[in-house]
Amino acid sequence: MNTAVIPDRDFLLAEAHRLPLDELDVSNYNLFQNDAIWPYFERLRKEDPVHYHADSRYGPFWSVTRFDDIKDVDQNHKVFSSEGSISIEDMPADFATPMFIAMDQPKHDVQRKAVSPVVGPRNLAGFESLIRERVSNILDNLPVGESFNWVDRVSIELTTQMLATLFNFPFEERRRLTHWSDVTTLPGLSAEQRRAELLECLACFTELWHERKKMEPGFDLISMLAHGEGTRDIINRPMEFLGNILLLIVGGNDTTRNSISGGVLALNQFPGEYDKLRNDISLIPNMVAEIIRWQTPLAYMRRTALEDVELNGKTIRAGDKVVMWYVSGNRDEEKFENANDLIIDRENARNHISFGFGIHRCMGNRLAEMQLRVLWEEIMQRFSFVEVVGEAKRVKSNLVRGYSELPVRVHRK
Repeated sequence: MNTAVIPDRDFLLAEAHRLPLDELDVSNYNLFQNDAIWPYFERLRKEDPVHYHADSRYGPFWSVTRFDDIKDVDQNHKVFSSEGSISIEDMPADFATPMFIAMDQPKHDVQRKAVSPVVGPRNLAGFESLIRERVSNILDNLPVGESFNWVDRVSIELTTQMLATLFNFPFEERRRLTHWSDVTTLPGLSAEQRRAELLECLACFTELWHERKKMEPGFDLISMLAHGEGTRDIINRPMEFLGNILLLIVGGNDTTRNSISGGVLALNQFPGEYDKLRNDISLIPNMVAEIIRWQTPLAYMRRTALEDVELNGKTIRAGDKVVMWYVSGNRDEEKFENANDLIIDRENARNHISFGFGIHRCMGNRLAEMQLRVLWEEIMQRFSFVEVVGEAKRVKSNLVRGYSELPVRVHRK
């Protein structure tokens, strides 16, 4: 398959069954952009759930595609290391940005502990009223009866406002955060462009760090890094400081942003579920978990084997890349009946693996769920239907399962 040109969806779907098993490459971002990935993962789960890709644009790697195997890898951090990179693509040696999600213990624990209070119970309790106020303002200013891009007007705007709060970032410049998130995760920029953009991000946050260092400790992420016992000298390691800033930006952006868009799309694809929601809004908390399962905003995480290990009958050698495809595990029929469908009252919806397992489980998962819950509570107060009126445009990425456009029209109750 020539990946220089984006093949159409029908061609890609046919390839899933035609290609020899050893030629399947689920890391091809064309599959994600065309929403054609599902039969590839289904085939791997059935025929070769721990699959070795000998040749890909990222070098050789293992694909782990079943729920239980993914969980085993994610929880076994002593054998499957995060050190160096959690991306299938190796970090460039001359522009590495270490971050605590790509660190092993004990360094991981020290740096995560410094910032985790921002999404602890004390802060979460105070966030809900702020989120509801912002959601209400965003929804009340939507053009009723007109087509608009839900991604830009709602998904990006809400998550970017929340990111600005978490960082205590200048509110009027908040879209810079979204931009840096996209620079970090999406292809399309040259190495020189990406480097220049990220150095600009580093300069901005370095200035903020020095400001917060002079102030009393606060409950924003920069203040916590500046005053944290284990992180107060991180500014002396600028690329590590940048890496952690990018991690917090992406982590605070992609899950919520793309689940907001994915939820609207899914309810339109499964209109019977939208009817369930209209009849019983108490289903919203469970629906939020189901949306996050169905969307799986981050498709995978990568580990590196520290020693030879057997997994589901396959021997993984020390130094091998191992990719845990969360997006496949969340569609594992052995765990989720009718796994490709959105079912908002699914009994085990909360058992999804979108947030990972073990020491690297997403620390902002409760905040993401809160934003989605409040959003849908307020949507259902105002609108009988958020109607998708055009084709969803997906981003070109095998990591972020996101959208750049989702044309909708809202209908008042």
